Amino acid sequence: MTTSNGRSLTAPELEGAIWKKSSYSGGDQGQCVEVTDPTAAPFAGQRGIRDSKNPKGPALLIPQGSFANFMAAVKAGEFDI
Repeated sequence: MTTSNGRSLTAPELEGAIWKKSSYSGGDQGQCVEVTDPTAAPFAGQRGIRDSKNPKGPALLIPQGSFANFMAAVKAGEFDI
């Protein structure tokens, strides 16, 4: 993912964000995702997404509207395999 100025983002660049683990993450399932609050500074209006098992690894920063559209599609079953 790149920002509007074309820079790739890394987890350290999202260090000021407050992360919340998905309610579906837990135990030893190995599928842990964390997201940031889209209303909190310093990334208001955007969502950070990362693997909670690798908080220093790659992270994405996407517009809240795009994240909301993606979540709606997931809930509608558009990505079910």
